[in-house]
Amino acid sequence: MVRMDCINYYTYGNIRMNNKPINTYQQLMAITAEECGELIQVCMKLLRKYDSLDKAVKDKYIELLNEEAGDVYAMIDLLTEHGVLDWKHIYARSSHKKEKLKQWSTLIE
Repeated sequence: MVRMDCINYYTYGNIRMNNKPINTYQQLMAITAEECGELIQVCMKLLRKYDSLDKAVKDKYIELLNEEAGDVYAMIDLLTEHGVLDWKHIYARSSHKKEKLKQWSTLIE
């Protein structure tokens, strides 16, 4: 497992761990995890601040939410480009999740 506290970002974008360059797989996993964490942080800030979407919609964190969601999407796209993930499986899982949400949530009717 890549320890995030060991990763250093240098001026020219070289990512290193324990002062050694990390490989493509390690970069994909570490950066994806970091971007997911940033999305989680923005979600939680909005959740703590507002109890409904209509109140949150004008908050500066909505723009940040879009930015972080875009960053996560970019990493998912890179994961598919590098053969780690497959869009077919992602779409299938998305459909499966939506079916489950019909049972356990009011998000989908």
